[in-house]
Amino acid sequence: MTTYKDIGVEKIGHVGLIEIRRPPLNFFDISLINQIADALEEFDRDIEIRASVLAAQGKAFCAGANFNDPARQEQEARAKTDPASGLGPIAHLYIQAVRIFRAQKPIVAAIHGAAIGGGLGLAVSADFRVTCPEARFAANFTRLGFHPGFGLTATLPELVGKNNAELIFYTSRRVTGEEAYRMGLANECVPQDQVRPAAMKLAQEIAECSPLGLLSTRATMRAGLADRVLAATHHELAEQTRLRATEDFKEGVKATEERRVPNFKGR
Repeated sequence: MTTYKDIGVEKIGHVGLIEIRRPPLNFFDISLINQIADALEEFDRDIEIRASVLAAQGKAFCAGANFNDPARQEQEARAKTDPASGLGPIAHLYIQAVRIFRAQKPIVAAIHGAAIGGGLGLAVSADFRVTCPEARFAANFTRLGFHPGFGLTATLPELVGKNNAELIFYTSRRVTGEEAYRMGLANECVPQDQVRPAAMKLAQEIAECSPLGLLSTRATMRAGLADRVLAATHHELAEQTRLRATEDFKEGVKATEERRVPNFKGR
């Protein structure tokens, strides 16, 4: 297995394990998403691997983007005068994200903690999610004065239904692991210390099946998904670029940093 900077990669029998190693919150950026995509492509080339588990160290599964990151703050500062300045970095991130959706083998995500914003998008890129009552799922984009991204406008409605997706998007509420299980966002809800073992058990059950049958069936079931995500990210990116220039977006980010209710003005 290749050694990566921010993820651990391991082969356990016929299951490949990817562990995000940016604790405690596992904030993502282009580099992290690229590494995950590279690891999944490595799994695709390994004939012995039939399924994979995506897990994480620390408190959260993936808490989304880090708004306190100096590089991101510099990018947002440039966006005040040139909203399109953020177009390139986000566009490249979405290119890497679509690579994850093009992976050929089943993925089980072990969601032991928060999956927020783009972190939710990463969780939803998997075929299945194993979670726990303590986990939190949120598409908090509208709370930031922003538009959903990471292909969530395509993937989330397919998973939980259009109306549940609208509820999650419009309220930016945090959905508990138990609620996620009830609405179909998660496939299993187990005690927190059992999340990764349960995800591994599910992946191993999948891996007992015919590798050729798995590849063929998954290709049928996910036919066109990556292309739908690609089309969705094009629209999401255009909307995010437009909203990046608004006062509400600046207020949303500031309120999040200050842990207070935002005071939006609609401009």
